[in-house]
Amino acid sequence: MTDPMLIDVPERIETERLILRAARRGDGAAVNAAIVASLDELQPWMPWARVESGADEAEATVRRMAAKFAAREDLALLIFGRDEQGGEGLVLGGTGLHRVDWRLPRFEIGYWRRSGFGGLGLATEAVRAVARMAFDALGARRVEIRMDARNERSCRVAERAGFTFEGLLRQESMDIDGAPRDTRVYARVRGVEEV
Repeated sequence: MTDPMLIDVPERIETERLILRAARRGDGAAVNAAIVASLDELQPWMPWARVESGADEAEATVRRMAAKFAAREDLALLIFGRDEQGGEGLVLGGTGLHRVDWRLPRFEIGYWRRSGFGGLGLATEAVRAVARMAFDALGARRVEIRMDARNERSCRVAERAGFTFEGLLRQESMDIDGAPRDTRVYARVRGVEEV
């Protein structure tokens, strides 16, 4: 197995409407604004969105994200809408490859979207781009998406992005309130689905 530190992981992905890039120093305030604007939608699903944090805490978080990306431990990406010149505009959410297993290689895609931008297919566009990067640039054998079984919007994103529902893991983890929850598992597998 190649040492993950030697793997060239794209730090920027561009799609028709979005720019996805690794977090870096100075992103905290913009990320915090996106989270604060989205707390009501994020709180039922994301443990990290339980309370409103400040810009300093968000800046520390994005710096930790950048360090983990550099170490190839967690490959978080911020989602930006394109501005009028085609550059990075408003922070519209986050995505990335998590639960990394470089031996296979296998990844899990996570995602969240800023409130007010639902129904536009932006999360699906971001997930497709990240999956394409995982298979094409990183040689993924398997890419998963897991979510609380009650999160119907997230299920639709996975399905629209071409992931196959593999099963329901009953009482597999805890929800944000500490109660057992069911988890839906979707995946794309090299050699099984078209990647």
